[in-house]
Amino acid sequence: MVSVEDRSKRILESTLKIQSPFELDQTLCLYSPQDNVDSLKHSRIAEWLQFIQNEYEPELPSARRHVLLFMPCTKTKPYPFSTEHMAINQRLLDEGFRPTKRTYLPQELQARLEAPFSPDVLNLSPLANSSGTVLHRMVISEPMAVVPYEHIVEYRGKPSPAAAYDDPGLFENRGNAVSPWRADSTAVQVTATRWKWGDEERRHYVMMHNEMARILADVVARIGHHYSDIISWVAPGLTHRSFVLSRGERAVHHVTTSRKVGSKRMELIGANDHLAVGQKIACLPMPDDCKLAIQRLSRRLGIDISKATGIYARGGANATPLALPELLDVLVKRLSSSDLKAEESRKYDSLVS
Repeated sequence: MVSVEDRSKRILESTLKIQSPFELDQTLCLYSPQDNVDSLKHSRIAEWLQFIQNEYEPELPSARRHVLLFMPCTKTKPYPFSTEHMAINQRLLDEGFRPTKRTYLPQELQARLEAPFSPDVLNLSPLANSSGTVLHRMVISEPMAVVPYEHIVEYRGKPSPAAAYDDPGLFENRGNAVSPWRADSTAVQVTATRWKWGDEERRHYVMMHNEMARILADVVARIGHHYSDIISWVAPGLTHRSFVLSRGERAVHHVTTSRKVGSKRMELIGANDHLAVGQKIACLPMPDDCKLAIQRLSRRLGIDISKATGIYARGGANATPLALPELLDVLVKRLSSSDLKAEESRKYDSLVS
């Protein structure tokens, strides 16, 4: 059970999410929307946001196609050591993608890696396959908006905040994304373990949501010309998906367009609301993909749909459904379509040369 009312106890719980040799920065424990908004002025976060918005440029090997893949942040830090990222990265390796540089998480983490995972799941460099596609991974994260894989550990020659924070503070449905010790807390305790957001939590949620989406869009608008395809692989129903979607896309994805604060509604603005048509982020998996994945999971395990739905919700291994093979098939298919386009381009070039 999460310790909601005592911040010092909750920080102790947060330390368990950070894998050694990395250490938690206790000033980057963000347990509510209000904490999140305040963090934008934190020196480490403000410096990161300045870097990612104004300075960062991807270093990509030459290839026929470059694909930018956004992945979700995870409670485990650093992200590649999480169950979810290891499953996704292992599937990419199984499909023929290989690291382009020898840039790995520390050996201490590599030593703790268990079968069936390859050491390359902890590689931070772009991945490439034999079809001429380079896959560049980034993470959608609050409060940092965007974290390129190669900067999970360090940037500008200093430790990255991406391996030192804990931020469950925007996930309302968990019932514990509150900071009741704050003077501006309006959350109400409804059971021994669950809290309900008040107006200030909802107001600050919209403020942080829209700022994260704006920064995500700014980064894509500035560096998007490097990529032929931009994909977000984010769980249905979670905040990361809402960061991406435009107003017109939300109904299809069953994602709300606004939040009620007092007697008014505040609009949720996603990155795709800011981006030009040619730079919009594809949001996967689609709702129909998820329904099909549950059916396929039911058949694979020989269980009924209700039991399969429960396993699906947990991702099969205490991760989100994004780690399940039935859903990863969707991602692989999208990446394969990029490879097919590259192959068609090569055939055309050989005919005209």
